[in-house]
Amino acid sequence: MVSFTVLIPARLASTRLPDKPLADIAGLPMVVRVAQRAHQSAARSVVVAADDARIVAACEAHGVQALLTRTDHPSGSDRLAEACTLLGLADDAIVVNVQGDEPLIDPALIDAVAHTLDSHPDAVMSTAAHAIDSVDDFVNPNVVKTVLDAQGNALYFSRAPIPWWRDGFAGKGPTTLPRAPQALRHIGIYGYRAGFVRRFPDLPPAPIEGTEALEQLRALWHGHRIAVHVSDHAPGPGIDTPEDLARVRALLSAA
Repeated sequence: MVSFTVLIPARLASTRLPDKPLADIAGLPMVVRVAQRAHQSAARSVVVAADDARIVAACEAHGVQALLTRTDHPSGSDRLAEACTLLGLADDAIVVNVQGDEPLIDPALIDAVAHTLDSHPDAVMSTAAHAIDSVDDFVNPNVVKTVLDAQGNALYFSRAPIPWWRDGFAGKGPTTLPRAPQALRHIGIYGYRAGFVRRFPDLPPAPIEGTEALEQLRALWHGHRIAVHVSDHAPGPGIDTPEDLARVRALLSAA
């Protein structure tokens, strides 16, 4: 059994959904819902890394461990780095970053991401993907795609439709999906070795990272490996907008 810690970064400010981590979902704050799902995984501990005392208080009121981190972190990765230090995690410890707006995340996916990193000792990160079954998703720049090498490590992540089927798309663009390899949609969950998390904020940003607006490309650009678990199905919906929140509330109410 892989030993790992789940870290859930939670930031109170959100332009599209103010106070998002505290949004009520069937009687519980969103971040508590996420932590409860994470507790159903095999993680030895689940910790919320918050930027506001109100998030910490809400977590503690429901028996969820939480840390208060600095308010000036530019990204969730920086918040994770501070949390790893506050928790005193060893450099080789595995942590899984579960986003604080994923109250329907599958606990089995969390386990799979941790296991994938543990089984790839040459990788410093792991993540997940699933097969794309829609041409609209394949060409949508808001859907991040990835391609893998023979060992299941990411070769690249892109908002562009990859892999590009030269002969099948010649002259007209995608009207069907690539035959092989299958197109994969990236799922935004990450496993890390704690030592790498602490080093990551000090790595210079990569030019391709800025072009694609994808932070994980920084690791690839600096020569690190990201192992990828290919899931059989898409994850549950995340929450970015009031409409997303209403949809998830309805799903839980109907359950």
